[in-house]
Amino acid sequence: MSIENGVPIRAGRPLLRHSSMTGGSYIQDHQDYRPMQKDQGIDSVLENSQYALSSDSDKLQSVNGSSVGRSPSRIKDSGIVHTMSHHNCQPGPERAEKVVATLFYKSANPRHPHLHPDSSHESNLNKLPGPSLSAGAAPTVNMENYPLEPPAPEPEPLDHLYGPYITQICLTYFLQTLTELQHPFQRITSSHRCLDSQDHPRVMEVTFSPPPSPEYLTFDDLRRHESIWRFEREWNVEVVLQKESVFRKHKRLAVFDMDSTLIQQEVIDEIAKFLGVEKEVSAITSRAMNGELDFTASLNARVALLKGVPGDVFEQLKSVITITPGARELCKALKRLGFKMAVLSGGFTPLAEWLAGQLGLDYCHANNLVVDPITSTLTGTLTGPIVNAERKATLLADIAAREDIPLRQVLAVGDGANDLPMMAKAGLGVAFNAKTLVQLEVSTPPVSYLVLMEIRRNGVLIFCREKAPSRLNSESLLDILYILGFTKEEQDALLA
Repeated sequence: MSIENGVPIRAGRPLLRHSSMTGGSYIQDHQDYRPMQKDQGIDSVLENSQYALSSDSDKLQSVNGSSVGRSPSRIKDSGIVHTMSHHNCQPGPERAEKVVATLFYKSANPRHPHLHPDSSHESNLNKLPGPSLSAGAAPTVNMENYPLEPPAPEPEPLDHLYGPYITQICLTYFLQTLTELQHPFQRITSSHRCLDSQDHPRVMEVTFSPPPSPEYLTFDDLRRHESIWRFEREWNVEVVLQKESVFRKHKRLAVFDMDSTLIQQEVIDEIAKFLGVEKEVSAITSRAMNGELDFTASLNARVALLKGVPGDVFEQLKSVITITPGARELCKALKRLGFKMAVLSGGFTPLAEWLAGQLGLDYCHANNLVVDPITSTLTGTLTGPIVNAERKATLLADIAAREDIPLRQVLAVGDGANDLPMMAKAGLGVAFNAKTLVQLEVSTPPVSYLVLMEIRRNGVLIFCREKAPSRLNSESLLDILYILGFTKEEQDALLA
């Protein structure tokens, strides 16, 4: 502060003057601004970064007679914590381990908040929903049969606030969730690809590095962490986590269960309809698929109830069997990629062989029912080795060895407890629209929901420790290609 004629005078405010070197302001020298564009999609900021490579960016500026190129653009959205790089850029240091998360928005079941009775003239006090449990969240969705204390409230759904798809805020929230799992703290870098749509993606692939320290949180525990579980329920998505490697996308053998996987029915239940014992057989089937009963013992018990069924029942069933949506397309795409494919079924050989012919599968293994040669009816017994959980895992390894395919290049898909060992042995196991307890084995929710699967073998109570790496609840089997990293355009090309 200076003094003039005895009166203190405040110094003038500093001004941003033009640089003597460039003739531009400080801001012009160090930042490059562009007006925001309307209706920007989730990838628009990334794609528009190509403008830095346009002809305008190639123009040179003169500094003291020397020509220098314009600094590359760095576009940042205010409020976004993580820098989103283009999908052609590899995140993190070269040798850092990478993890790929495939996010599926459950577009077939978008959620909406419960409206207050006074918020609409059409609302009705008598129609307000009561407490409920989402499918796969507990052994039973019937509140009256819930064995423990009432479940904790579900997380507040957020997808209805921002859009029925994977929004930018959803992606940011996911990355923030991953950051909070870093101990000790490590800054993660990430990139993402919208696999089906750039504007309103239903499926997104996020690559991040590094994963949490295995000393603090193993990869298997990361898959089942409560924070991931809560994120899925808040944003109405499912997360499939895989370690990035050359074998993640390049699988060579696909092995499928048949009942409730490649087809939508349980064959033995359909056969039971002929004798009017569907209710008894279905009850046993349900408990066996949930892992509550030993599969071999329960299969023998169900087959015994089929005694007297005409031997040509399988020909009649072919007209009522429904192939799962997307199964034909998935098998066609995998075949064009050079996959070998197999069906390993706890069902029966005649239908399994017919299905293998329909889908172009290379291997077929199932159980053999005995037909009385005199009466041409089922005897209620089986012949040959029973294709149970252990047999499926063994057959998977045998086929892989025969085709000289490493297990890490094997894909296994199933839905029942008898598929868990097979899915655990494969490089990628997918529990597709799985039974409730199988979903719990794949992705263990908080302790209040924890249920240990029990299987009785030879009268001894043991715990099933095999776990499928991932689960997918979808209307189409073709969505498995997203887990392998194929975009919608690439899938269309495979099916053309």
